[in-house]
Amino acid sequence: MDTEKTLLGLIASPRKFGNSELFVKEVYRGFPKGWQLRLIRLPELDVRPCRACYQCLFGEMKCPQDDDMEILLGELANCDAYLVAAPTYFLGANSTLKRVLDRGLSFYAVMERLWGKPAAGVGIAGIEGLEGQTKLDIDRFIKLTFGDLRETAILYAALPGEIFLAEGGRVAAARLAEAILRDATNAPWRDGLCPICGGDTFRFLPDDRVRCMLCSNTGTFSCSDGTVRMDIREGGHPLFRDLESARRHLEWLRSMKDRFIQSRKELKKVTVQYTRTGTWVRSKKELD
Repeated sequence: MDTEKTLLGLIASPRKFGNSELFVKEVYRGFPKGWQLRLIRLPELDVRPCRACYQCLFGEMKCPQDDDMEILLGELANCDAYLVAAPTYFLGANSTLKRVLDRGLSFYAVMERLWGKPAAGVGIAGIEGLEGQTKLDIDRFIKLTFGDLRETAILYAALPGEIFLAEGGRVAAARLAEAILRDATNAPWRDGLCPICGGDTFRFLPDDRVRCMLCSNTGTFSCSDGTVRMDIREGGHPLFRDLESARRHLEWLRSMKDRFIQSRKELKKVTVQYTRTGTWVRSKKELD
């Protein structure tokens, strides 16, 4: 008998039965028999800020903090595909996505198990056109958790359930289910996308240069017959181009420890100049 597969729904919304949660469940309805849905509401997890101690890169590769990050890593490592849903808060995705990404060094402990899982995302904004960078936030989350980004949709709804008052919500859910389930490992490229990572958000630089804001590679762009084409070239330090580039980045991160040891006397001469500059505003907890 075939083992049941798992779709993991990562819901970056504190609202129960809100549009993010409902959309994930609707996508799951488009899956065939043999799949189960597991759900995580990211704002409910105790994921603490990264301490920048680098302990998770060595030895057992475990973060010394006793929080829920291990739970999240385990669910991501064990699922067969995942779906990220986030509401827009002030022109960006709910901050719990970034809180998890700030602990991204921990991903490398299970990188081999995370790599290439089919994944898709949805961002939901209350007012059309005011999603800001929400799509980029979701795309970045999937890429940096080493997923195979199939598609990210942006929908507009403010009230709980409003996402399905119009037919477009269910159409988008069916499309994302199909994207996750298809055999192809990458979405087809088209004009206007980054040819390296498929990103569609760019920073335009002087001298007709352009930088992809998803993979951070740089190139040029051209316009003809109403079509924009991106000629982006891969730089010398790719993060998630392929599994081997991710492994090289891990080794680069590990090398920071030796570089610090070798340079700490020189670095201290710089930092000590700033030890008495400014007055810190302390938290209420520190003052008690």
